[in-house]
Amino acid sequence: MNKVPEDFLAVLNSRSQDIFKRLVERYIETGMPVGSRDLSRMLSVGLSPASVRNVMADLEDLGLIAAPHTSAGRAPTQEGLRFFVDAMLEVGRVDERERQAIEKQIHGPAREGKVEDVLTEATQLLSGLSHGAGVVIAHKSDLVLRHIEFVRLDSSSAMAVLVGQDGSVENRIVQLPPGLTSSALTKAGNYLAHLATGKTLGEAKIALQNQRAEQLAELDDLTRKLVETGMAQLSDTGQTTPTVIVRGRANLLNDAMESEELGRMRQLFDELESKDGLIELLGDAENAQGVKIFIGSENKLFSLSGSSVILSPYKDANERVVGVLGVIGPTRLNYARIVPVVDYTANVISAMLARKGGGDRKA
Repeated sequence: MNKVPEDFLAVLNSRSQDIFKRLVERYIETGMPVGSRDLSRMLSVGLSPASVRNVMADLEDLGLIAAPHTSAGRAPTQEGLRFFVDAMLEVGRVDERERQAIEKQIHGPAREGKVEDVLTEATQLLSGLSHGAGVVIAHKSDLVLRHIEFVRLDSSSAMAVLVGQDGSVENRIVQLPPGLTSSALTKAGNYLAHLATGKTLGEAKIALQNQRAEQLAELDDLTRKLVETGMAQLSDTGQTTPTVIVRGRANLLNDAMESEELGRMRQLFDELESKDGLIELLGDAENAQGVKIFIGSENKLFSLSGSSVILSPYKDANERVVGVLGVIGPTRLNYARIVPVVDYTANVISAMLARKGGGDRKA
């Protein structure tokens, strides 16, 4: 998380910190600006509304709170929310009922062996628990192969069918050398299937390079050309664009009642679908230790929508970060409750991937 500005901590005495904390918590709870009279009733020590107003004026001068529109109350600014999150947020524990719900919803699809189904369930779950939108942004997975075969499409191309050990299937088009016979295509497919089983395409490409001199001599020229060029085509095919799964859009659209807010939310979804800025966001979250919170314009992807996003990285069996998952919502998200839920869900996903990876291949 971002560093708390030292001047805020130095300037605010305990009374000011208490009033600011109560104001933010009330705003997060209701979504409405908070007035001095309400605050005076909430404080443990008796302060008149006039005294509270004086403190609120100081907080406003510091840029921590502001009056939205013509309201008599005050709401935290983006800078104020960042200060609250970094300096005052008291993160609770995930209660037992939510723990069980998370594990049950994730472990069901996990038994079927399809990682994308697990991630989809996780986004749906986070959306339901947060009343926001659940999101997963993942690297295009390095498919660990169980099987590979070629199906001829025409004289110059074939479809490579890649079956992963997680049960997923990918189809990719490769170009064939002129004059390649059906038997040579089958022979090349069998060779690659034997070579690539239990490996990613990148690992299989390295293995092919290591074995080229000895074993490729057994293949005829055309078959060898397909093996070499086909593996190069397969291993170099679009692995940079991240996979994005979003569930619960309606929660955000329902929460944004004003037409201007609805427009900003729709623009956010368009940007998510087009994947603009996602690689940068993925990198930012990967570099964080644990949960990362972006508030409003702190990330360009969410700056126009005025949203907050809580993200946590998840890892594979080799402790490599392979994606992030989390919640998108208004800036008045219940951070204290949602942060541990996102963190726990990421840990459950990581543990599931570790078990699958450990059972399928050695790290």
